[in-house]
Amino acid sequence: MADVHNGPPATFAPPRLSKSKFLSGLQCHKRLYLEIHQPALATPPDASTQAILDMGIEIGTLAHRRFPDGVLVKAGFRQREAAIAETAALLHSSGISAVFEAAFEHDGVLVRVDIFERVQNGEGMSPSWRLIEVKSSTRVKDIHLDDLSIQSHVVQGAGLRLDAVCLMHIDTRYLYEGGEADLQALFSIEDVSEPVANRRGQVLERLAAMKAMLANPRPPEIEPGQHCHAPYECPFWSHCTTQKPSRWIYHLPGKKEIVGQLVRQGITTIDEIPNGTQLSDIQRKVKDNIEWISSELRPILRSVNYPVHHLDVETVMLALPRFPSTRPYQPIPVQWSNHIERESGEVSHQEFLHNEASEPRRRWAEALIESLGEKGSIVVYSAYEEAIIRQLAETFPEFKSAFNAIAKRLWDLLPVIKSHYYHPAFNGSYSIKSVLPAVVPSLGYGDLAIQGGGQAAAEYYRMVFLESDWVERAAIQEALLRYCARDTLAMVELRRVLEKKAREVGS
Repeated sequence: MADVHNGPPATFAPPRLSKSKFLSGLQCHKRLYLEIHQPALATPPDASTQAILDMGIEIGTLAHRRFPDGVLVKAGFRQREAAIAETAALLHSSGISAVFEAAFEHDGVLVRVDIFERVQNGEGMSPSWRLIEVKSSTRVKDIHLDDLSIQSHVVQGAGLRLDAVCLMHIDTRYLYEGGEADLQALFSIEDVSEPVANRRGQVLERLAAMKAMLANPRPPEIEPGQHCHAPYECPFWSHCTTQKPSRWIYHLPGKKEIVGQLVRQGITTIDEIPNGTQLSDIQRKVKDNIEWISSELRPILRSVNYPVHHLDVETVMLALPRFPSTRPYQPIPVQWSNHIERESGEVSHQEFLHNEASEPRRRWAEALIESLGEKGSIVVYSAYEEAIIRQLAETFPEFKSAFNAIAKRLWDLLPVIKSHYYHPAFNGSYSIKSVLPAVVPSLGYGDLAIQGGGQAAAEYYRMVFLESDWVERAAIQEALLRYCARDTLAMVELRRVLEKKAREVGS
């Protein structure tokens, strides 16, 4: 679809940029152009992406507590002049040790600095400052250095002296022992002044290129590709790919280097890939585009022992640990679902959800051990359940024997399907969200309020730690239970349909 835009008017005034717009421009000039001139074409963030954004805001607020004498600029992000004036007033107050969300503008770029810390200099000397960017990540990434390069360019251009440029992030070595969190240990502050200075030398050239591009009457002609997904998912992906064929070459799974080589050969669809091209097993299946069933599928599916349990667990990973002897982002199990199929074909369902802001793991473990009993295979769809079970076996010695026995009964359906079955509707993905509707069209996730693990974790956090309205809490709880139950019912139905298909092939 052509971009419907007449371009900037003849009396065009260059748009004001921000650090986020600058980073968009580094990822793709077309993304920046559309963000400035046609923002309505963007796809809104999904629930999982929004949860990550919300976590970033929460971590930023938490980081401010490391600087108890700091003051927040109250003017909002759309109140440019007010924010700049308020920042200037706070910087002139010698009693303020740090300014949060400080606003600066230079060279047509407006930035808001997470933490702008005053550095104490000698008597009579003008102050210098430490620029600190806060991230919810656990390490310094290249994109963070680019972020700081534009911030420091603007701050220095505004006439302020920087003593250091730093990134403040979560330190996963921190072990929470209860009581008040130790914010000094939770956050690590790394001085990245040198690598940022190296990138700052490219800022002027990059800005000039972006401004020149934005003055054009139409967006640049840039083909969608691997850059659309790194370092972030581009919100214009759907817009830019709406007219691509269903068998577009970029839909080939696996290493994108192969896709790049094929594109350079002029190949635009998967069906055009020449015979003899070196492809991985999954890429070959996608190219063949036919349903495939291994002769070994049926005996493998019949190797389970009854009663067959179908287990899915859900976890929450807290940046700020809430329970003693846990670390930031440690997976904390809070929910499970178990569909139990007996040899007669009868299916029953058991489930658990810890719905309060207390340590969940002991109750979770006790209920799960009772539900799984001592007999029958335990079907899962990934190695995640085993990792959680073994983690708890080490954390709680009293459960070690039971969990070790449970781990021996686990039966992973994912590698079975990967090795012995393929359907064209998988489109190269073995995620249960792709496999289920392809194999069992009557069963999917589209009717659920929660449709993914990231969204489930975010909703659980909201239910337990944020939401006070009991009606809303009850609605979230119901949505969580339905989502987790769907995952285990999916495994029941997948096994049944696949066994039927394998039986028909073998007959």
